[in-house]
Amino acid sequence: MPYYENAIKKMLPKTYLRQHVAHEIYVALAHFQSLVPMMDKYVHNDGTTNNLMSLTGTIPVMFEDTTYNIPVCLWIEESYPQTAPICYVRPTCEMTVLTGKYISSNGEVMLPYLEEWKNGDCDLVSLLQVMIVVFGDSPPVCMRPHPEPEQAPCWLEFHRQAEVLSRTDGSLYLHLASEDDPPFQQENETSC
Repeated sequence: MPYYENAIKKMLPKTYLRQHVAHEIYVALAHFQSLVPMMDKYVHNDGTTNNLMSLTGTIPVMFEDTTYNIPVCLWIEESYPQTAPICYVRPTCEMTVLTGKYISSNGEVMLPYLEEWKNGDCDLVSLLQVMIVVFGDSPPVCMRPHPEPEQAPCWLEFHRQAEVLSRTDGSLYLHLASEDDPPFQQENETSC
């Protein structure tokens, strides 16, 4: 869904620098169409909450010649652009956070770009581009390993597919049938 600058401006409370913030979000959305702006409740470390603008979605990150869509959330405080956004990777239930130099155990992104944020020199598009480069070198999330489905022991598979049949002369033979394949021909059957 395309977002128009005026619609974004209307989403922002009057405590924001609405014109400036709406324009930056609009430009960011033009570059990163999978991001969605929304007002949401942010919970600070001390438990207090604020209703803040966020950009939530995925950014394309190239890692080892493959592009991955990394889920992120940028919280834009009322003091923006004087202060940097609060950024997180938001792993899906199939993912886990890879803590490291730039990612905390709760998924917070801690980049020098954020720590050295300067109003007028830094903006949302540049921040997202820095995240893409850094995450390409050091991925912030990975897929959780899926447990291998249990496989029945070979003898059980054999037992399930084997059938003891009798011939007209009274002798017995073992018939091996597979669900996927047609039954074996007579010459492949074993006499007992």
